[in-house]
Amino acid sequence: MKRSGTFETIVGAFVVIIATAFMFYAYDVSGKSLGRDSYSVDAVFGRVDGITIGSDVRIAGVKIGSVAGNKLDMQTYEADLQLSIEDSVLIPDDSVAKIVSDGFLGGAHVSIEPGASEEMLGAGDKITITQGSVDLLGLAVQTFTNQATQEKPGGTDDRMELDPLGEL
Repeated sequence: MKRSGTFETIVGAFVVIIATAFMFYAYDVSGKSLGRDSYSVDAVFGRVDGITIGSDVRIAGVKIGSVAGNKLDMQTYEADLQLSIEDSVLIPDDSVAKIVSDGFLGGAHVSIEPGASEEMLGAGDKITITQGSVDLLGLAVQTFTNQATQEKPGGTDDRMELDPLGEL
């Protein structure tokens, strides 16, 4: 009897350790800061497809922060993102913030291209130059439908092609 109680205690301790490790991992992935100092800046975009709270904020592909919040501006119908940036990273006030796709699976992150200004953004400032996400599926559909309407029925089009012998 005593041996089975020891085994159960060891298994229970193992479960508690795994659960604690999972909680730290989930908290880290959520974008919340755990002991890291950061400041907040805002950026307004026309479209933010693929961006969620916790999405990366990167400069030159290196993570420097995360998206801490998002809301819809009811006056302009644009998305207002709150970006949490590490204190050690200073961003010039003429920088450009873009929504960049991570690939075809739909993920995205905010990419900041630093400007040349001597003035740096501070807590509560706003990045004024932004570029929203591009709707790749919509562009593809538009391209294919435009091609289909430009062709004549029957598979021929108005372009003239030269015969291999050079005759028309």
